Amino acid sequence: MIQPPGKKLTRISLLSGGEKALSAIAFIFSIFLIKPAAFCLMDEIDAPLDESNVFRFNNLLKLIGKNSQIVMITHNKHSMSFADTLLGITMEQKGVSKVVTVNLEKQGAG
Repeated sequence: MIQPPGKKLTRISLLSGGEKALSAIAFIFSIFLIKPAAFCLMDEIDAPLDESNVFRFNNLLKLIGKNSQIVMITHNKHSMSFADTLLGITMEQKGVSKVVTVNLEKQGAG
């Protein structure tokens, strides 16, 4: 059972895909805010979210990232823009994979 803001208490199975995702994310993030873990791996957790919720999700992810190392697999360009480092896999030649790394951390002036 769950009660999203502005809704009555209901079964999780009756929620939309986005509402289910937000509920699961809220539960996971609440645990991390109470007891941070050293490492967190997320696989396309932002996929069912709409654009405004992706920004909320990423702001919370930055907050959790202060105490935990986060690795997130995503195809969402907005989530990628929040990252400090991007890792990609490319196949320039058939059967030969190559890792491409881009460091996006902002450097201080001076």
